Amino acid sequence: MAVATSDLLASARAGDKRAIARLLTVVENDAPGAREILRETYPQAGGALVLGVTGPPGGGKSTLVSRLVAAYRERAPRVAVVAVDPSSPFSGGAILGDRIRMQDRFLDEGVFIRSMASRGHSGGLARTTARVVGVLDALGTDVVIVETVGVGQEEIEVVRVVDTVALVTVPGLGDDIQAIKAGVLEIADVLVVNKADRPGADETVRDLAQMLTLGPPRNAWKPPIVRTVAATGEGVDELVRAVDRHREWAASSGERERRRADAARVEVEALLRESLVRRLEERVGSERVRRAVERVASRAVDPYAAVEELLADP
Repeated sequence: MAVATSDLLASARAGDKRAIARLLTVVENDAPGAREILRETYPQAGGALVLGVTGPPGGGKSTLVSRLVAAYRERAPRVAVVAVDPSSPFSGGAILGDRIRMQDRFLDEGVFIRSMASRGHSGGLARTTARVVGVLDALGTDVVIVETVGVGQEEIEVVRVVDTVALVTVPGLGDDIQAIKAGVLEIADVLVVNKADRPGADETVRDLAQMLTLGPPRNAWKPPIVRTVAATGEGVDELVRAVDRHREWAASSGERERRRADAARVEVEALLRESLVRRLEERVGSERVRRAVERVASRAVDPYAAVEELLADP
């Protein structure tokens, strides 16, 4: 490993926020040195409490995450937030609004906040979110909170990155409960009814409780329903206790190891696909791939035939 990278890792482990940010930028962009960083940090990961906060837009996730950070800082020296924001499908840029909504946490030396653009990646996360979380874990972070972009029922990839998923919804969003039913409800470990001081909170809790009884249970864990008012901090301590209970159950039941094995399989398969595509392009040449794409676009050949031609010996 290059000396510069070793020095950067040492500074990051000591809590230097600039060093942490530089490391994560290398990993996020898959820049030179990313493999060395991951190779060095991967064995040290696995000790942090990794919590995912997901749910439809308008649920107050960022305010709730800010409250959670404060609660966890009372018992942990280092807390990190990975906030994934939706990005433009054209430029790839993102507003990264969580940096604005969590300004009060930036003054805390024990808190590190990383905003990531989803860059068009579906599932509510960026492509390298898991790697960023792993590096933060390995650097000695006690708690890592992952906040997804808030696109609704597609946000299921978070279960492969975190140990506990908190699904946040609020009363008064009309078809909100129906919108999440077919997607993230199935991967929620803790259900949160935020802005519970609003009219309709009782009905939302009742609807969620009823929906938990539908269909076969995913496992022996029954997700608790926690009421919170993030604006005032009400219910946040109860939410933290619910997350603790799930973490203890997951560790004793083997669920945590099962999830991590599934996440490892997905990560290996994703890297394998990337590697195979890269090697194929190197073997056949980018020009040949470009011509095949053009032929498919003009309907001169179907996609299956194009792939077969590319895989055949030149």
